[in-house]
Amino acid sequence: MTRAALPGSQFPSGNLWKILPLAILLCATFILPAFAQEKDRLWRTLSVSGRGVETIPTTLAQVSLGVEIQGKTAQEVQQEAARRSSAVVAFLKSKNVEKLQTTGIRLNPVYSYTNNVQRITGYAANNTVSFSIPTEQAGALLDDAVKAGATQINGISFVANDEAIAVAQKQALKEATQDAQQQANAVFSALGFKPKEVVSIQVNNATAPPPPMFLRAEAAKLADNSTPVIGGEQQVEASVTLQISY
Repeated sequence: MTRAALPGSQFPSGNLWKILPLAILLCATFILPAFAQEKDRLWRTLSVSGRGVETIPTTLAQVSLGVEIQGKTAQEVQQEAARRSSAVVAFLKSKNVEKLQTTGIRLNPVYSYTNNVQRITGYAANNTVSFSIPTEQAGALLDDAVKAGATQINGISFVANDEAIAVAQKQALKEATQDAQQQANAVFSALGFKPKEVVSIQVNNATAPPPPMFLRAEAAKLADNSTPVIGGEQQVEASVTLQISY
């Protein structure tokens, strides 16, 4: 029985079945070595992580301050807290502070205990805001904020500006990459291997840790003296992992 040739085929149908095994063999001849090379490339790799740290001066103060009012009735203390808070916010806006936002509004009963009996003796309202300002202006502004009606300084932290942080992040990444390469070269040298190529790069992070908060005090205690505010330095860290074949 003679098999019909496929339409458009240049080979007789009888020879097609003789050619197929040869084609499969040639295909396997090329694919298997390539697969073996790829497997060898993946198995013979070194993974190493490098770290970079940049220290930059801080130029901005992040401040949290508030108004706390106590009184007999909830309505009374809430209205007074709102009045003083509005005055403080208006003052801060006049000073063109950055990132001004409300961070808390609270109204709580105040309790007293007599003979193990709890009863409400009044209410306390607390409104807080946060903002950023150049560090050299922070001390005088805090003093004036107290005069405007603030009764609490909840905390202050120091950060670099966004542009300086962005530049530091790039430099930290560069240092982390160089650190990883140096470590890899030391390992290869000790083992007598030669590096070939970087087959994988992972950027783990390039961040500035959140600044620590300092200073919590009753604003009334600071009103009689000029408040000294001194900035510091901030670290920007980065980590890079390289996978290098050999």
